[in-house]
Amino acid sequence: MANVFIYPTTSLILSDLVARFGHKPLSAALQVREIIQTPGIESPPLQITPEDPKKGLRWAAVEVPSGVRGRMAIYGPLLDRAEAAIIVNNAEYSFGCMGCARTNELLTFLIRKKGIPVLDLEYPTTEEEGVEFVAAIRQFLDSLGGGGS
Repeated sequence: MANVFIYPTTSLILSDLVARFGHKPLSAALQVREIIQTPGIESPPLQITPEDPKKGLRWAAVEVPSGVRGRMAIYGPLLDRAEAAIIVNNAEYSFGCMGCARTNELLTFLIRKKGIPVLDLEYPTTEEEGVEFVAAIRQFLDSLGGGGS
């Protein structure tokens, strides 16, 4: 079973596909859940502490907006654990909205820089493309081994 970073990290569909094929999806929902269940978060709607943007400095320079650093405080630890990644480009908002173009650029750069296996796909727009999309994900995850498909 591999730890698979998914992008967009908010995609429940992608997270479910990775889990169905026997791997662990690294997604924002699971990371945020872990964070808000940790004692010390007094404002769960904010989902970060005042210290999180400082933690984000590990992945983004101080000149980068604090919103990017705050997001990287959530996504960075996931990326550190990633053994593979799936990137879906040009996805509809309903597939998983990331909300910040600069964070998106930084994340895709860091994924590629890490040197892990990456499946880079375009979001499907037809039923046929959708079938090919799922098949490509399954083939990629099977190639990682340890899946329970």
